[in-house]
Amino acid sequence: MAELVAIAAPADQAEGTEMVVGTWLKNVGESVTRNEPLLEITTDKVTVEIAAPATGILREILKSADQPIQAGEVLGRIEVGAVEAAGRAKADGAAPARESAAAGAPAAAELTAAVRRLLAEHGLEPSAISGTGRGGRITVQDVEAHVASRAGTPTKPELGAYPSRKVPHTGMRRSIAQHMVQSVAVAPHVTTVFEADLSAIVAHREAHRAALQADGVNLTYTAYFIRASVAALQAVPEVNSRWHDDALELFDDCNIGVATALPQGGLILPVIHRAQTLDLRATAARLHDLTQRARSGTLAPSDVQHGTFSISNHGVSGSLIAAPIVIPQPQSAILGVGKLERRPVAREQGGKDV
Repeated sequence: MAELVAIAAPADQAEGTEMVVGTWLKNVGESVTRNEPLLEITTDKVTVEIAAPATGILREILKSADQPIQAGEVLGRIEVGAVEAAGRAKADGAAPARESAAAGAPAAAELTAAVRRLLAEHGLEPSAISGTGRGGRITVQDVEAHVASRAGTPTKPELGAYPSRKVPHTGMRRSIAQHMVQSVAVAPHVTTVFEADLSAIVAHREAHRAALQADGVNLTYTAYFIRASVAALQAVPEVNSRWHDDALELFDDCNIGVATALPQGGLILPVIHRAQTLDLRATAARLHDLTQRARSGTLAPSDVQHGTFSISNHGVSGSLIAAPIVIPQPQSAILGVGKLERRPVAREQGGKDV
């Protein structure tokens, strides 16, 4: 007797994370194999493929593309035990399909199921898209960015209107905007600006960068900012906290998220968990690993969860001062780091400014 197995949304999403159904990779009535990619779930942080929990026939899709979902919610059902019957019914017409698939196998071998489905939906060839993933692999975000750029053609202006064009929002950009508006609405933001002399850090980095680079560790200034943030959070635990109506929740661990720009657009916040247990070298190595996986689209949901403090290095774009918004609510604070520059300053020597 056939059995229906539920397809559920991930139950381990962080509080405040919004999830929507991205793309179903199978249609109702198609056979699926256990652990085969079945659909994509998109959050404001990552796109995750959900694998089939059983082998059978996809009988129900309860949540379609772009619909919001909750952690653990049932998204569809697979009928187990119906594969053999379906296989016999399709046996007569399967040979041509197999031949066609074999002919295109070399070109499609490097593409994930999600990417192949998007390419088919929009009538695109892989050769038309530049991959930003590891080894030049085409990612879902690459296809979405290509579609958005192709859709951004000038619109026909109305009478008396200025010529303009519309570029559709990606799911990530729309979610970031919603979270920014929500953050400033629920939490008053106060910005304090300090200048710091980084001469000692610059000298230390120059003295140790080559040795770490030889071991495959990229020593960036951000690693120093993370170490400084750990010291600050331990000195003032109230900053490493979450606000509740009845109390302030202080965290023992310093889980520091670092804002990372993505090559196809958007922003993500991978988290260095328990940063207080790391030294400078381990911090730099962990940071390098996370940023590389962020830009290749291979972060796991756990890599962007449970942050307690954030860092935004807006200085990479030349900005001196900014007032970053605490997007990952309900964190209490964020550190914005501006451009590092040389400038003459007055120093006191022997009671005189020189």
